[in-house]
Amino acid sequence: MSKEVSTVLLEIDLAAGTIGEKSLPEKWWREHLGASGVAARLLYEENVYQVDPLGEENPLVFMNGLFTGTPIPCACKMSVCAKSPLTGIWGEATVGGFFGAELRKTGYQGIVLRGKSRKPVYILVEDKNVSILDASSLMGADTYATSDALKEKHGAKHEVAAIGPAGEKSVLISGIMFGGEETRAAGRTGMGAVMGSKNVKAVVIKGSGTVEIFDRPGLVKSIKESVPAIQANTKGLSDFGTAGGVMAVEANGDLSIKNWSLGSWEEGAAKTNGQRIAESCFISHYGCFACPIRCGKNVRVEKGPHAGGSAHGPEYETCDGFGGNLLNDDLSVIVAANDLCNRLGLDTISTSGVIGWAMECWQEGLIGPERTGGVDLSWGNGEAILKMTEQIGRNEGFGAFLGQGVKRAAEQLGGLALEFAVHTKGLEYAYHDPRAFTSMAVNYSTANRGACHLEGLSYFAEQGAFPLSLLGFDKEFTRHGWENKAEIAVLMQNLMEMLNDLGLCKFLIRGKDATCPETFANWAALLTGWEFTGEDLMKAGERNFNLKRLFSGKLGISRKDDVLPPRLGVHDKGSGAANGSVPALGKMLVEYYRLRGWSAEGVPTKDKLAELGLA
Repeated sequence: MSKEVSTVLLEIDLAAGTIGEKSLPEKWWREHLGASGVAARLLYEENVYQVDPLGEENPLVFMNGLFTGTPIPCACKMSVCAKSPLTGIWGEATVGGFFGAELRKTGYQGIVLRGKSRKPVYILVEDKNVSILDASSLMGADTYATSDALKEKHGAKHEVAAIGPAGEKSVLISGIMFGGEETRAAGRTGMGAVMGSKNVKAVVIKGSGTVEIFDRPGLVKSIKESVPAIQANTKGLSDFGTAGGVMAVEANGDLSIKNWSLGSWEEGAAKTNGQRIAESCFISHYGCFACPIRCGKNVRVEKGPHAGGSAHGPEYETCDGFGGNLLNDDLSVIVAANDLCNRLGLDTISTSGVIGWAMECWQEGLIGPERTGGVDLSWGNGEAILKMTEQIGRNEGFGAFLGQGVKRAAEQLGGLALEFAVHTKGLEYAYHDPRAFTSMAVNYSTANRGACHLEGLSYFAEQGAFPLSLLGFDKEFTRHGWENKAEIAVLMQNLMEMLNDLGLCKFLIRGKDATCPETFANWAALLTGWEFTGEDLMKAGERNFNLKRLFSGKLGISRKDDVLPPRLGVHDKGSGAANGSVPALGKMLVEYYRLRGWSAEGVPTKDKLAELGLA
């Protein structure tokens, strides 16, 4: 007999000031697993694709994965979902830390915020005691100060999700920050702007309940057997965090350099990585809930307006985004820019991406000091990088123009500026180059939220960090070729979607003896008593990927939108390990659509939807 799995959401109507509960069908959790999968089902059935992303009718959904808050390794993730104000299509951001686990202890699997409050508020959830409280005194405060103030008022063990000035002012590249100084960010697709549009400054959580487990002894035994391999496979992450990979990424030709225009930056990469962080400004390690890896780092801030303080250490994406992407080899500037983004509530990927675009426009004479308020946007100018980051976060000066994202900024500037805008479907690119591992060209062009590396992580598989044999793939491929790359993209997208919806960190799949779908299925059965196979979970990942495609399809997304920007789809890097590689995207997409069961226009067919139970 299976355990009853909570399907209850906390539902708050901010306009009416009412608090209620909403129970979702248990079937949804069996079919979609949780997190963004269940959120997509909820928002699709409510026709949310029709609303104004910053309007009162756009719900903001915080949703746990099926495993979130359980003892399962790295079961810390939750998704924040809404129609994106940045891209205008399906929007989601995934976050770790402790917030999701604390929410599960309240008995809720998610929170749905509807409408808009007439005044600034924050939400306090202590088990089933829920309050909508005045946040006027917190407005304008950064996310660290907001978290500190709310913890001081309600208790140090409360978990806080907060927006900074960027979210308050609905900056389109703003995110929601969790955990105060030990930041974990729901950064992508503008979820901070949605929260700000609702006049919600923060959500505060404290739970005292426990998670029901169908076979606790069996689950604990399986976990103990798995943890040593997980720790061995992720030692580099434990030691240096994701930033420890900067030099290896550069050696593969996978680094973004000078707004994706150059192929090598060996000396700069050697100065802007996790190993240098460990030598120069490291303070301590930290990890998320149920995490045996502990990839988070606390560091000293040595430049910028908060010099002398401590902060979350920059991840790989931030090190490249504010490093090689801007030709900045000053690690202290990267640390300071990361700290500013976390405090102000900005996505570091989009922020560094749009600054890189602006620097290239400056280089080409498309913008000058009269537009930037005198700020010199020459490549590598650390003072300008920090100045622009702060302006974007406060929606001031030239930063207010950049804060709408690279797509809108380029369209408004026009002309050659459009050539330098690196985005797909309006989302700035994460910092892995599809010319280095060409399956990423398919992943980026078809990813549901735009240019997201984590929707497929296929470069991870191509370089052998995850054995594709665990997914039944045994075909030959070359790094810069196109044969069989579409199949790699499909398999990895389904796997990543499944991991996301279970609430698991993707580092679990690292290593030759990586955790595989059959292990996840065993954990799911031990947790719930429901019968799952690895194939069932992969099918759920496929189902959810298609469901999100349907959501954006209602907004007109099709083959015409599955594209690479000119910089990545046409230009040769000219040097480095990916020299000479230009992805054959057209060939790969033909195969991709066939494997997906979509039409030649990139639309899921009726037969495929029927197969997935989405008819």
